[in-house]
Parts: sequence; structure tokens; C-alpha cells
Amino acid sequence: MSSITKGQILLGGALIGLAGIAAAMLMAQPPANPQPAQNLAMTVTNEPAPGETSLPPAKKAAPAAAAPAATAAPAAPVDETFIIKRILPIEGPIKYGEWHWNEDNVPAGPIVITVDLDARVLSIFRNGYEIGAAAVLLGTQEKPTPTGVFPITQKKRHHVSNIYGAPMPYMQRLTNDGISLHASEVEWGYASHGCIAMPEPFAAKVFSSTKLGDRVFITRGKFTKIGDSLL
Repeated sequence: MSSITKGQILLGGALIGLAGIAAAMLMAQPPANPQPAQNLAMTVTNEPAPGETSLPPAKKAAPAAAAPAATAAPAAPVDETFIIKRILPIEGPIKYGEWHWNEDNVPAGPIVITVDLDARVLSIFRNGYEIGAAAVLLGTQEKPTPTGVFPITQKKRHHVSNIYGAPMPYMQRLTNDGISLHASEVEWGYASHGCIAMPEPFAAKVFSSTKLGDRVFITRGKFTKIGDSLL
């Protein structure tokens, strides 16, 4: 090859080398208007990638409903006519043959009779006020006086027992088998065949105060006080 041709080749190669250097310098320079970094950030999407399955977003749990407040049941009304308002001022235990009566200033109202087999005492209340009390005769172990609540089912001023043939003045029947309130001699050492026997003057007052359906509560050793219910 001639020297001219070799020189031309070297010159052309030098030009190509210079052009490459210039291009590299241009690429190394920063852009005139650089793009803000936030515009270059990757956008996050909720769309699933092809072939993937995504669960729906979890829902916020609804607040639990408050339980309704419990409502207390209304208290049953109290019938004041059966609340004990007065006890007769009797000193010491009542002796056989002894009785007490005082109905002064006592208002009208329902009659309730109580009998305590342990104390051997009958009390009569009107409108919650004790108006009378007496020692009574009761049944024996062979023929005991029953306990329970007994309405008066029959009243007879003059009555004779159809079983024993004994007089039972001021009789007030409590049971079909003959248990009754009635008058009798109330003395130490005597007993009844299950009936509740009262001194005759006291039995007359009880008889005149009651009506059919009035209740007699016969209990054993039940203690009651003012403010308690008779029922």
C-alpha cells in the first residue's frame, strides 16, 4: 500500500476516535431539565399480577352491639291491710283461762286469726291490728291439731259434736273432719280432740268478728313482729 493511502487510513481512524470520545462526553453530561425524583418513583398497584389471585381487602369489624340493660321485675304490691301494725301489750305468757281484747280505734278491715301450737295462743287481727289474744286448748299426740291455712267454712252459735256428743258453742268449722274453733273450759290438764278451744266470753267475741271465708293460720313456733305480713 502507498504512503498516501496509509496516511489517509490513519487520519480517518483518528477522526472516528475523536467522534467516539465526543459522543461519550455528551452522554455523561446531565440533562438540561432533570425530571423530579417523585415522577420517577414506581407506582404501586393493587391489581394482581397475571396468574395471581388476591383476597378482597379485609373489612373493619363492626362494633359489637351493646347488650340491653337488665330490667328488674317490679316488686309485687303489698296489701297493707295484712301488715301487722299493733300487738296487744300483754306482759308475760298468757295463762289458761286468760284472754285479752281491745279494738278501740281500730279501723275496719279483713280479719285474720293466727294460732301458735307451741305458745298455745290464738290471736285475732283486724286490718293488721291485734284486737284479741287468748290461751287455748289443743289436740293431743293421738289427735293433734293440724297446721296449715284454713278458711272458715261454717259458723253455728249452738252446736253439738256429732262424733263425741259434746257441746261446741260458737263453733266455726275449719276442716271437713270436724276440726273447729269453739268455746270450752280452758284449764290446765285438759285437751281437745284436735279442735282449738277458747274461753267462752272470748269465743263469743271472735264469733261475732268473723265471716265465712276468713282464714285461720295454724303454725308451730312462728315468730311475728310489727311490720311482718300475716299472710
